[in-house]
Amino acid sequence: MSGDIAGAAQNIVRRIAEAAAACRRNEKNPLRFMEVCGTHTVTIFRSGLRQLLPAAVELVSGPGCPVCVTVDGYIDEAVSLAGRPEVIIAVFGDLLKVPGTGLNGTEPKNLAEAKARGADIRVIYSPLEALDIARENPDRQVVYLAVGFETTAPAAAALVLAAEEAGTENLYLLTAHKLVPPAMKAILDMPHRIDGFILPGHVAVVTGRREFDFLKTYGQRGVVTGFEPLGIMAAILRLSELIRDKVSAVENLYPSVVREEGNPTARKVMMQVFQETGEKWRGLGWLEESGLSLREEYASYDARRQLPVTEAAKESAGAAVSRLCRCGEILTGAVTPKDCPLFGRGCTDRHPVGPCMVSVEGTCAAWYKYGAGKFVLPK
Repeated sequence: MSGDIAGAAQNIVRRIAEAAAACRRNEKNPLRFMEVCGTHTVTIFRSGLRQLLPAAVELVSGPGCPVCVTVDGYIDEAVSLAGRPEVIIAVFGDLLKVPGTGLNGTEPKNLAEAKARGADIRVIYSPLEALDIARENPDRQVVYLAVGFETTAPAAAALVLAAEEAGTENLYLLTAHKLVPPAMKAILDMPHRIDGFILPGHVAVVTGRREFDFLKTYGQRGVVTGFEPLGIMAAILRLSELIRDKVSAVENLYPSVVREEGNPTARKVMMQVFQETGEKWRGLGWLEESGLSLREEYASYDARRQLPVTEAAKESAGAAVSRLCRCGEILTGAVTPKDCPLFGRGCTDRHPVGPCMVSVEGTCAAWYKYGAGKFVLPK
């Protein structure tokens, strides 16, 4: 860290401590800020930011890892489809080891296991690669696993439009896209205290700052920021100042890429192809209007309509993750990884039990890899 950056960081930390003291907060009653985005979580741990903050400020992680909030039942659907010889699954790599239930004790518990058993599962790096796979395999049915937040939904919508324009008829989406604001509202209705939100920069690029104005109706505050450590520290400082000044507001510290209205083109494409629907979240359960499903005009691309799986796969309640795993509670900020009895023992980066350790953006993965100094790993 250069002298200028180190000096700036020290200055911000000092001002955060002063603001927290003015709020009469201390280690026993800290300001609790939630970083909603998984990328923020990784940056916070990788940079050692938690160790820099005064004891009067506590950071907790939210449901900002799309892989982590994807429920077991979705994985069961995907594994069921992957078991069909005519199907090719196109998926981002971070979804491969997310556990499903292993229906009836005989089905693979995740996509990696299904691939090992011979399923044709292909890791892609862009949704449009799924279209190329479909073109190259006209006698197969290609299913793209559409998982993510508002950040990736426009790209999935663009995939559907590109397939329509190309006349491709063997491409389908198994959707699990989710919307961030409804999850935040659900967390605000929970009993544990959150004093402010470090808002997700990537999501806000699409949605715009105004999408988070609902926080003011809760008397809350939020700050949009980027992904550099100093930017995150500046957001923590601003949240502390807003609480000190007893102000409810939603501010943008990432104006270089985030606008008030977001990205109108991306929003238009997303809502042209998708419509809001209820969706099930790990840790939060069923939330109305928190997901995206394909509109009726694009039903021919909907894997659930065109390639229906067994009722057992559709209705699986989810028993793959150990009952001791507290990933769901971690995603809501109710607990931290150190409160989970599996963390660092039965659940490690090499042998992950729950999705919070599976994903590189998962809170448990960040704690395990970068968390030394703020907690002690169980022996």
